[in-house]
Amino acid sequence: MAHIIVVGNEKGGAGKSTLSMHIATALARMGHKVGALDLDLRQKSFGNYVANRRKFSEKAGIELPGPDYHDLPEIAQDALQPGENIYDQRLSAAVSMLEPDNDFILIDCPGSHTRLSQVAHSLADTLVTPLNDSFVDFDLLAKIDEDGEKILGPSVYSEMVWNARQLRAQAGLKPIDWIVMRNRMGAQQMVNKEKMGKALDKLAKRIGFRVAPGFNERVVFRELFPRGLTLLDLRDIGVKQLNISNVAARQELRELIKAINLPGVSVDF
Repeated sequence: MAHIIVVGNEKGGAGKSTLSMHIATALARMGHKVGALDLDLRQKSFGNYVANRRKFSEKAGIELPGPDYHDLPEIAQDALQPGENIYDQRLSAAVSMLEPDNDFILIDCPGSHTRLSQVAHSLADTLVTPLNDSFVDFDLLAKIDEDGEKILGPSVYSEMVWNARQLRAQAGLKPIDWIVMRNRMGAQQMVNKEKMGKALDKLAKRIGFRVAPGFNERVVFRELFPRGLTLLDLRDIGVKQLNISNVAARQELRELIKAINLPGVSVDF
């Protein structure tokens, strides 16, 4: 069966779609078959990212490795059994369609609490949560005291992940391997950055996730989206000499993929 990777965080603007595209492309470049779904049915940032990649590849006449992206299939309301939820069935049908031909299925969740996101989290073998390096975003994981040092208790997203873990346990499935990565970190070692690191380490032990190396704030991530490109594609489009920032960003991605530690993946880019 395909290993299911869910990229989730109920707060918008955390970098989920950028992260999803880079993970999926890295796996594809290493020879793995990757199916992909975007559960943000309104905005479809990840789906648009993949579509931009397809258009650019065709226009440039080059072939870029990437995920096999699909929209959720439509299901007629009259095809549902009593008590069945249409969103559950659409997601189930999509996963069933992708499983036979892929090593991994990557699911990008919306930045809000939806039925689809809840179900996707319960399907996750690996859950990756990007978190902007701010206590505003940290609040989604846990409540913290005014000094930013004492954890007062889990917050809404952590509780949703806990519920997903309970559902998997009841179904006899393996526990979710939950990874939190810090995103858009500043280059300087500021007090807030240090406090965030300590708070995440404390929370990780308390509610059971791993903290992975994250991404620093870089303009290049925003520049790549219109062409559907990732950091790993730059040489393919004629960039002969990567600048220092791009080299550092590739190394950050490499360290993240290593830390996620997916089955059968040997990082070689």
